[in-house]
Amino acid sequence: MALQDAKTQVDQAFTRTDRRGLSFENAFGGAVSFLRRRYSKDLAGADVAVTGIPFDQAVTHRPGSRFGPRAIREASTLQAFDAPYGWGYDPFSLLEIVDYGDMAFDYAAVAEVPGRIEAHLGAILDAGAAPVTLGGDHFITLPILRAVVARHGPVALIQFDAHSDTWVDDDPARIDHGTFLYKAIREGLVDPAASVSVGIRTDNPDTLGVTILDAASVHRDGVEATLARIRAVVGERPCYLTFDIDALDPAFAPGTGTPVWGGLASWQAAALLRGLAGIRLIGGDVVEVSPPYDTTGATAIAGAHVAVELIALLGWHRR
Repeated sequence: MALQDAKTQVDQAFTRTDRRGLSFENAFGGAVSFLRRRYSKDLAGADVAVTGIPFDQAVTHRPGSRFGPRAIREASTLQAFDAPYGWGYDPFSLLEIVDYGDMAFDYAAVAEVPGRIEAHLGAILDAGAAPVTLGGDHFITLPILRAVVARHGPVALIQFDAHSDTWVDDDPARIDHGTFLYKAIREGLVDPAASVSVGIRTDNPDTLGVTILDAASVHRDGVEATLARIRAVVGERPCYLTFDIDALDPAFAPGTGTPVWGGLASWQAAALLRGLAGIRLIGGDVVEVSPPYDTTGATAIAGAHVAVELIALLGWHRR
């Protein structure tokens, strides 16, 4: 295939017959799926399932991350023409990747959402596919982890974020974007001794034993030193990676519910994700892209790139 195929390729979210390879559909037209992958609820043989959870409930300042999956998919059409730069292999040709669509839920039955997320991700995992989830606020990572751990056992966690999300919350009925990691550790889903939070720049009195590599340390020590510390903490443990887009400085990602200055530049995040090649990644998410607050689309573009890097990390051992 080549760019001239745009003359005949259109609506590949529905018309493409393969799950591998690039797409040369015009970026500005056609039905939108993540990277122009085929929408499918049939996961037989799929290596990676990209799915959206368009849910936000109680973000600190700006609601709107329910629109994140839609915006990330649209931004991803700019990346469908080429293998991701610098990896040295093409995960799109190596892996069978489908867009599993969004999770259905009743917006007026919020209490049902955690169970629905866990079941939704469980179906992906039971089919043998690795999940890459587009959020949604950061709460969604908690029921995702419940589904992952039910099948893989407790995991190491790599969290990119401005906030540690370990504020005390012992009410199991609360659905809160800022306490997912507190509950995940208390439930035994995440091993804090093998987990690391990168880009933090807000105070929290108790991070429950998670290693904190704040944004200032990344700026001061550099990418390679930061990667060495992440690898030393995570080791060979099965690992889940969650990327809150507010890990990036608002200059690079203004469309988020909780912007905090002094964050990672996009080039630092790209280098850190790329430098994690070889970890035992079993899934990941990118959350809190809130497009109503970024008319440029830069935040959604960043979210789409993060999701592509997650796919490349998942395929690294099979290249």
